[in-house]
Amino acid sequence: MPTEEQVIEALKGIIDPHTNMSVYDMGLISEVTVTEDEVSLTFRPTSPFCPLGVHLASNIKRSLIRIEGTKKADVKVIGHVQEEMINRELASS
Repeated sequence: MPTEEQVIEALKGIIDPHTNMSVYDMGLISEVTVTEDEVSLTFRPTSPFCPLGVHLASNIKRSLIRIEGTKKADVKVIGHVQEEMINRELASS
């Protein structure tokens, strides 16, 4: 079973190359839920036009699914002009 501490550690490994800070430390992550074998969270890019929004969201999902005991990772993007497209892509990956 994944723990919240493991999730936070994984998120601290996702670095925004423009700020050289983690998405977690920048406060871009909210609504973290950890269940027996699933992790879900909400990611808000730094701006509605963030060119790295898709890239960062994909990296977040990959990082979460690598946590031992995690069978499903659900990442929801909000506050981006392409959030619907990004969320469809994340749901299908």
